[in-house]
Amino acid sequence: MKIEKYIGDFIHYLGVERGLARNTLESYRRDLQQYANYMEGQKINYIDNSTQHSVIGYLLFLQKNGRVASTIARHMSALKAFHRFLVNEGVIPKDPTANLETPKPHKKLPQVLSLQEVELLLDAPKVKNASDSRDKAMLELLYATGIRVSELINLNVDNLNLDMGFVRCFGKGSKERIIPLGKVAIKWVGEYLGWGRAKLIKTPNQPSLFVNYNGHRLTRQGFWKIIKKYAKDAGIQKEITPHTLRHSFATHLLENGADLRSVQEMLGHADITTTQIYTHLTKGRLKEVYSKHHPRA
Repeated sequence: MKIEKYIGDFIHYLGVERGLARNTLESYRRDLQQYANYMEGQKINYIDNSTQHSVIGYLLFLQKNGRVASTIARHMSALKAFHRFLVNEGVIPKDPTANLETPKPHKKLPQVLSLQEVELLLDAPKVKNASDSRDKAMLELLYATGIRVSELINLNVDNLNLDMGFVRCFGKGSKERIIPLGKVAIKWVGEYLGWGRAKLIKTPNQPSLFVNYNGHRLTRQGFWKIIKKYAKDAGIQKEITPHTLRHSFATHLLENGADLRSVQEMLGHADITTTQIYTHLTKGRLKEVYSKHHPRA
């Protein structure tokens, strides 16, 4: 039977039996139709002639045509699901994709600021009023701890212990962790608590640490606008994201000799392989320094 007929049957199965969304079904259909077109170009029109060799040939065809690893991985996943379906339906006796591994897309390395850029960013808020005080405290706290922006805006006043020098936050899965604070962050957060926050809150029982002009908890979008503004004021050309200071925190710690396990704990990563992405950044930095300064580089 022609491949296209079975693509239709597979899409119907995904929609009815698996209840997948329309956009997902269309994505599967497009990817599998591209495979069918490739097979037709190879004069292979029937699904029972699909082999491991033809699947590998198709993946190489995608690669030669400039498809990125993540796209190739998506096509491979669609082909695996399609051929498993055909085996289960008794259409083909053997799955040609069974022993093929889905290529893992390369993780994009996060954008990191240099120490000089961090200094420029943290010095950008000129503390003249309550909102300036809040912004300065937020940026200093974020770089001092490496917490996620979602964790930052969800902090309450009672999550801080400035006397002992730590902050308690709740990460993914409501997992609690305690992170030390440096003297500079303690200073600016203390100043914000001393007078800035009192001018921003509207009710004395407001638990949120960082609040907006209306006295409500600051949102992620609100913080996004704030950090973009100060990056522009500081003249930083790099693309800034809400997690830029988190990435910079981890990278700078590792560059200065911190061990990976400690950084993992402070970042709240469940798996150390997630933290290891920052070792790639520090290795890149070492290569840069070596190339710049070694006389025979």
